[in-house]
Amino acid sequence: MATKSLTEMREELAALQNQIAEAEQKGRAEAIEKIHALMHEFGLTQEDLVIKRKRGPNKKPAQPVKPKYQDPKTGATWSGRGRVPGWLAGKNRDKYLIQQ
Repeated sequence: MATKSLTEMREELAALQNQIAEAEQKGRAEAIEKIHALMHEFGLTQEDLVIKRKRGPNKKPAQPVKPKYQDPKTGATWSGRGRVPGWLAGKNRDKYLIQQ
């Protein structure tokens, strides 16, 4: 079984890369023609094709959460969200609940 030389394989690779580039160019040109035809058919402009982003915030501003736990020694509070504070970590949280 004859093997190809490195030079022959590089030449084949270059030829294949050229074929790929030509096919991509042809595909792009056909796609652009189709897009132009559709734009003409439906009366679309470039502005119609641009994705418009809404301005401003989509949500209401975050409302502060009422504290749920309080340290009786320091008066520090925690809402129950996020990282557990050091004064409450590893302890029974029921003892620190704020009565409402």
